[in-house]
Amino acid sequence: MAITVEKPDATCGALVSGVDLTQDISADLAGELRAIWLENKVIAFPDQKLSDEDLERITLAFGEFGDDPFFGHIDGHENIAAIQRNADETTPIFAEAFHSDWSFLDVPPAGTCLFGITIPPHGGNTLFADQVTAYERLSDEMRDKADKITAIHSAELGYAPTGAYGDDDQESGRSMKIIPSEKAREKREHPLVRTHHETGDRALFSSAAYIQGFTEMAKEESDALLIEFYGHQTDEAFIYSHKWAKDMLVMWDNRSLLHAATGGYDGYDRLLHRTTIADTRF
Repeated sequence: MAITVEKPDATCGALVSGVDLTQDISADLAGELRAIWLENKVIAFPDQKLSDEDLERITLAFGEFGDDPFFGHIDGHENIAAIQRNADETTPIFAEAFHSDWSFLDVPPAGTCLFGITIPPHGGNTLFADQVTAYERLSDEMRDKADKITAIHSAELGYAPTGAYGDDDQESGRSMKIIPSEKAREKREHPLVRTHHETGDRALFSSAAYIQGFTEMAKEESDALLIEFYGHQTDEAFIYSHKWAKDMLVMWDNRSLLHAATGGYDGYDRLLHRTTIADTRF
């Protein structure tokens, strides 16, 4: 059966059919799927009845397991995290701010895999913002600024004990296993514009969730510029809203996209299993 690729009316995203991911992935097939992934930045495989072992095997077809520094793992699978929210949960929706996963690491992950297990009948779309197109559509003045800026990344606002998912949040009944730590206060610097080492594309690599400022810039100026860039990066023209279904695997390229969770499913359980694909270099 031939692989088919259906694209939405957006600058990123694709629905991939004609492949059974419960079977072994040959080197040729992995190469074909990787090319589709790199071109479309986020791809979805519907109707895949995957076990946790399948999810791990598929991840390894794209690279080594990446680090998930502040997530707990599911029993028996140290590289799988449960992205979970119970029907009666009242905590804030996890990861509602646009971000690139773990951008504060020395070498942030290449990609993320997320498999839908329990999917509510409505709500819960994931938003993807195409940062290659966002960079290309900057004004000449803003592009010139972006090309020269280095950003300071940190997980402090989210995962430090005093952060949004810190000690107070852990006591509020969140079902997802999050592990706050003082290590979240560490800082690392990355260029605001990165060149994708597999495609050669240039993309904005910025997130209000993880960037605390820009080097050699006063806080007031830095904050104003960060807000200006964030407004452009998350413009509707760059966004693909992905609707989930049970037994759907979604893979996205953290080097080319920002993503954000949405709510709208109060009163329903939601469970997805996640792995991270490591990158070889920034």
